[in-house]
Amino acid sequence: MKIINFFLFCTVFLVFESAIAKAEPNKLTAFLAPKAIPLKQRSDLDRLIETAGSNKLVLLGESTHGTHEFYHWRSEISKRLITEKGFSFIAVEGDWPSLYRLNEYVKGRSKPGTSAADVLKTFGRWPRWMWANQDIEALAEWLREFNKTRPEADKIGLFGMDVYGQWEAIDDLLALAGAYFPEQLPDIQRRLNCFKQYDRDEWMYARATARGGFSCEKELTEVLEIIQNLKPKPSGDDPKIRFRARQKALVIKNAEDFFRLAIREGPDAWNSRVKHMWVSIEGLLERHGTEAKGIIWAHNTHVGDASKTTMILRETLNIGQLSRQALGADRVHIVGFGTDQGKVNAGAYWGAPMSIMPVPKAQPGSIEEVFARLGPEAFYLMFSDEDRRYEPLDQLIGNRAIGVIYDPRRDYAQYVASRVARRYDSFVFIKNTRELTPVR
Repeated sequence: MKIINFFLFCTVFLVFESAIAKAEPNKLTAFLAPKAIPLKQRSDLDRLIETAGSNKLVLLGESTHGTHEFYHWRSEISKRLITEKGFSFIAVEGDWPSLYRLNEYVKGRSKPGTSAADVLKTFGRWPRWMWANQDIEALAEWLREFNKTRPEADKIGLFGMDVYGQWEAIDDLLALAGAYFPEQLPDIQRRLNCFKQYDRDEWMYARATARGGFSCEKELTEVLEIIQNLKPKPSGDDPKIRFRARQKALVIKNAEDFFRLAIREGPDAWNSRVKHMWVSIEGLLERHGTEAKGIIWAHNTHVGDASKTTMILRETLNIGQLSRQALGADRVHIVGFGTDQGKVNAGAYWGAPMSIMPVPKAQPGSIEEVFARLGPEAFYLMFSDEDRRYEPLDQLIGNRAIGVIYDPRRDYAQYVASRVARRYDSFVFIKNTRELTPVR
C-alpha cells in the first residue's frame, strides 16, 4: 500500500551510487581503525557509559527492527546507565498501551504469578516480534528485580512512545474516565464516537477523510483539552492517573492526525508521528522530575540526527534532530548501531508473517563496508570533533536502514546518505548478527 510504504521508507534515500560517490574506504579505514574500541563484555562499554551518562537523553538506535545483538547491547548500555548514572526511564518505539502493561509488570503491579513472557504474549499489533522477544523479556525481568527494593516513586519504567495503539488507548481512556473522572465521561465518550465508528480500521478512516474532507480532528483535540484541564481533587488524587489519561488522549489525537495525513504524498505523516514521539519523551521527562534522565530506543532513522542526512532535503524530521534542538547537542548522546551481514526478522509486506531473512554483506562504499574492515568482530567508535572535521568522513556516505518490511535482493536501496560522525555521537558495530527470538 502506497501510504504504508511512504511512512516506513520516507527516509529520503539517494540513488546508492550518488550517495557514496565521495566515500574513500581506504582512507577511512586507516583513520578509524586505531579508534575502534573492541566490544566483548559489559566492562568494554566503560568509555561509552562515562561519556553518555552525563547527558539528559541517551538515544540508542538500530539499523534493523529484528537483530538480537542490537537489543542485547542496548539492554547492557541501559542497565549500566540506570545503575551507574541514575537514568530514570526507558522509552521505546512501541505502542503506549501495550508497553504500559509491561511497565506495570516491571514495577511489580501485575497479578501474582505473571511473568514478563505472559505480558509480552498479549502484544498483538504487527510487527509483534519487535517487542515480544526474548531480549525484551530478559530486560523486563532485570528491571522488575532491580525495582523490587526501590521506593515506588523511584522505580524505573519502560514506556512506549509511538503513535500507534489508538483503539486500545480509546478503551483504556474510557475505563480511566469512568473510574476516576466520571463527570467528564459523557463528553469524552461522545467525542470519541466520531473515531470509533470506523470499526477499529484506521485506513478506512484515512480513506473516508480523503474522499469527503471530513475528519475527527476537532473532536479528538477537544478530548485532549478536557484531560489537560482536569483539576486535582481537593481530597487529593494520583497525578499518575492524569498523566496516563493525557498520554492516552495524545495517542488518540495524534494517531488520527497521522493516519489522516498518511493518505497524502509528502513528509507530513512521518513528521506527525515523530512529533508525537518527541512530545511523549518530553512528557516522560516532565513526569519524572527536573533531574530526570531518559534512555530512548528507536531505529537509526529516528535517533540519528536527520539534519545530518539527506532526510533534510524533504524537510523530514526525527527525534534525534528535535532532541538536539530542544535540549542542546551537549545534553543528548546519540548511539547508532549497524552490521555487515547476518540474519534478521522482517516481513515481505505490511502484516506479512514474520520471516528470518538474510542480510547480505554491506554495499561497497557504505559506512558499514568501511566498518567491516576495521578488525574487531564487534566494536564501537566515539566520534570526536577531530573525526567530524576529517574530510573523508564528513561526506554523505550510505548508512544502512532496514525496516520491518525488507527484501534482501534490494538491499542496495536500504541506505540513508549521512554525515555519520555528525549524525551520531557514537556507533556500535557488530560484523555478523542474528535474528531475534520471539516469545512464544
